[in-house]
Amino acid sequence: MDRADLRVSVTRDSGETVVAIAGELDMSTAEKLSQAVHDALLRSPGRIVLDLADLTFCDSLGLGTLVVLSRTARIQQTFLQLRNPSPFFSRMLDVTGVREGLNMAPE
Repeated sequence: MDRADLRVSVTRDSGETVVAIAGELDMSTAEKLSQAVHDALLRSPGRIVLDLADLTFCDSLGLGTLVVLSRTARIQQTFLQLRNPSPFFSRMLDVTGVREGLNMAPE
């Protein structure tokens, strides 16, 4: 996988859409994630889960993208939840104070 690459895969069931991301979430890849979540919102799922298990890097723009997507989902009455964060990502949320603006699945 190229450094500036982000793989996004989407799976759906009756009540939940899972958007799994792998690679780096930064200024060159954030739009790819945004588009996948916006496409999922068009289907009005009850819940969108962002699976971060294979996220290897996230910069400030990527973090801001997650916050904006969470707000957008809330406005459209969809629950967006982040699942499987790495320890590094979890620490980054705490240090930046962004955790409170995101819905994190229990670890």
